[in-house]
Amino acid sequence: MGAYVAVVGAGRSTPDEERAAEAIGRGLADAGAIVVCGGLGGVMEAACRGAKDGGGTTVGILPGTSRADANPFVDVAIPTGLGELRNGLVVRAADALVAVGGEFGTLSEIALALKTQKPVVALGGWELTRGGEGVEAIERASSPGEAVARVLAAYEGA
Repeated sequence: MGAYVAVVGAGRSTPDEERAAEAIGRGLADAGAIVVCGGLGGVMEAACRGAKDGGGTTVGILPGTSRADANPFVDVAIPTGLGELRNGLVVRAADALVAVGGEFGTLSEIALALKTQKPVVALGGWELTRGGEGVEAIERASSPGEAVARVLAAYEGA
């Protein structure tokens, strides 16, 4: 069975972030990974769209109580009724995480993934520091293809 990789990012994202997330979703599907996300719009929808274009499977862990809230590219919609607390379930359901840009919700998913020692690859987005020094816990990627390669390599090495 392939890796379960969470693709996280803002629900209101830029066109560049959506193009990147779509390419990441497609690349993950091509590699046999299952794409996990928060199930809504923006980066989440773009990643699911890409995964479906690549013949992959998508899982959306929703903040609300209705499966109907899922974007149209989610295969398995899991309503939680937990609001933003569902971010913890997104991370727990995944073996590794790719962050594309993002807001505070994305930051919470990155933090939870790092706390649970899951690989995190970022394309754009958050820079973390501790005491004025950069934190090297997040692998950086400069393209969607590099993000896919890095997250899959990190998963295999974990």
